[in-house]
Amino acid sequence: MMSPRIQESFDVLEKIVQAVGLSPNGAEPIRLAENDLWRLPGQVVVRIARRGQSAAAAREVQVTRWLAQNSVPAVRPLDMDQPVTVDGRTATFWEELPPHRAGDESDLAPLLRRLHELPSPPFTLGEIAPFVRIADRIKSAQSVSQEDRGWLLRRLEELQGAWKELPHGLQQCVVHGDAWGGNTAVTLNNVILMDFERTAAGPPEWDLTSTAVAADTFGKISRTKYSKFCEKYGHDVMEWAGYPTLRDIRELRLTSFALQTANDNPATLEQARYRIACVRGLAGPRPWGWKAVA
Repeated sequence: MMSPRIQESFDVLEKIVQAVGLSPNGAEPIRLAENDLWRLPGQVVVRIARRGQSAAAAREVQVTRWLAQNSVPAVRPLDMDQPVTVDGRTATFWEELPPHRAGDESDLAPLLRRLHELPSPPFTLGEIAPFVRIADRIKSAQSVSQEDRGWLLRRLEELQGAWKELPHGLQQCVVHGDAWGGNTAVTLNNVILMDFERTAAGPPEWDLTSTAVAADTFGKISRTKYSKFCEKYGHDVMEWAGYPTLRDIRELRLTSFALQTANDNPATLEQARYRIACVRGLAGPRPWGWKAVA
């Protein structure tokens, strides 16, 4: 018997696949989080976005087709008219990856450098949106005090101002937008980059900050591993004067995501509250040892 969360997602999947002439029979959930991922028989993966994310889904298809033209190893969309929207939910269809393991920062660095060195694409990407959905997540959080909510929203305003005053850094380029090791897959013959819904034009430091935060905030990777990441990419974002601003923005994003997740999964509420305490300066110095939420 399906859980209510899985059943809700499957009901959406059923309508979407039937709209394109496919069958939901034999569908298996891969991951239900920010996006819902389902595997269909025939090596097809369906990615269902949250409401209001149709533009991001369309951009992801456009970007990955462009990456294929530039021989960048990345997930590939099916050759069909997409994305597909049914009852306000948008989905995209992808080739299933061959057997693989999750990548890490050492796998990510060469792919990021390759992505950042590409010429501008022949279509408009739009500017990176580092604050997308943060305010909505904070305002809709069901288990946060009014004091914490007010503080988080004020902090958001402060960081929005700091973003506009970032010091000069590396040349702007195409950035992945959510560049962490888990968005790479290591197959027998290749390393593949995934998840392009936040891809845009912007400072490459935004992508590099994700790995820096894994060491600096999460304490998930050692400084030795972080140094190797920097060597493989060719730059250490922590040495840039704008890094603390990008780090703080990433931390606020990750805190707001934990609050969103806690709305659906009360088991993650403790982690969400811990993250609030950390960004408010109530949990001591970094690294804070944040745990993953999903």
